[in-house]
Amino acid sequence: MTDDLRQAKRRLLSLAGIALVVVAVALPAGAQAGPHSAGNTLRRIAAIDLPGPTGERFDYLTIDRPDNYLLSAYLGAGILYVMDMKTNTVVHAIPGVPGVEGVVYVPELHRVYTSDWLENKIGVVDLKQMKVIAKLPTEAKPDGSAYAAPFHKVYVSDERGKAVAVVDVRTDKIVETLRFNSETGMPQYDPVARRIYVNLQDQNLFAEIDPATDHVIASYPVGGCRGNHGMTLDPEHRRAFLSCEGNSLMTVFNLDTHKAIAYLPMAAGADVIKYDPGLRRIYVACFRGAISVFHEEDPNHYRKLQDFPVQYKVHSLAVDPVTHRVYTPEQQENGQPVAKMIVYEAVQ
Repeated sequence: MTDDLRQAKRRLLSLAGIALVVVAVALPAGAQAGPHSAGNTLRRIAAIDLPGPTGERFDYLTIDRPDNYLLSAYLGAGILYVMDMKTNTVVHAIPGVPGVEGVVYVPELHRVYTSDWLENKIGVVDLKQMKVIAKLPTEAKPDGSAYAAPFHKVYVSDERGKAVAVVDVRTDKIVETLRFNSETGMPQYDPVARRIYVNLQDQNLFAEIDPATDHVIASYPVGGCRGNHGMTLDPEHRRAFLSCEGNSLMTVFNLDTHKAIAYLPMAAGADVIKYDPGLRRIYVACFRGAISVFHEEDPNHYRKLQDFPVQYKVHSLAVDPVTHRVYTPEQQENGQPVAKMIVYEAVQ
């Protein structure tokens, strides 16, 4: 990841002048499942050509459900794409977000908060005006982000700054910076427990934050997971799913007992992980050329469905919980530079 980001920074500066594995029960700590072939879990149904330079690194995606917008961070080109999910067309390409990584949508304000690592700032994007309206200086390399709606706060992991910035969206001010002894991975908000969780990826820990006070309650070991960067939640069943980059495991973490309860192998190069609660599927974007797909049989039983083949350097994805479509950006096709958003439907 570090080399990719450094290359993206150099390219951006030059642009200035994208089998069936069955686990009958949750695997005990340290155990793994082996791969077997299976039918495809996804079917490609559309491709959206994106304006601007080709061949640059993409990062996080998110969905603006009220407007049916897909929001995509084009890290290497410093563009935030806004796409209509009904028509699969580009609505706007918003510049001024250099090195954009994280994107989080705040529905009541109709705004997006971007993590712009090349200038170490959090961008505030107004979707009514389709432009950046403010920038908030923060620590080194802002990355993933999450919104705690009842508290009106956005949490941004400052990965290399070993911190989490807390933004009050009512004032667009950074009201707190939480510091750790580890690089910070993806944060997530749990609406059931009303907690923010963040991965401490250097220490293989899972930190719990109270957004009412912004105090760190505790940090918990994640068992056999190494390099827990990505995270997604199943809050109803009290589970977190972690993308462990250090040893290519999808780890299931019990949010009540604070312990890892299962490990399943992913394809190489795992990065962003997302959960579809309707289909009870977990998807992991793996930049070596696959989306690893898992199924939650129940909160204690998981199985791997497939390493679905995609183009190399696919780092991210988004899942629409209404249509169950999966969106992945492509920066290359068969070795040739492109800038595309690929749309898949789930095959059941």
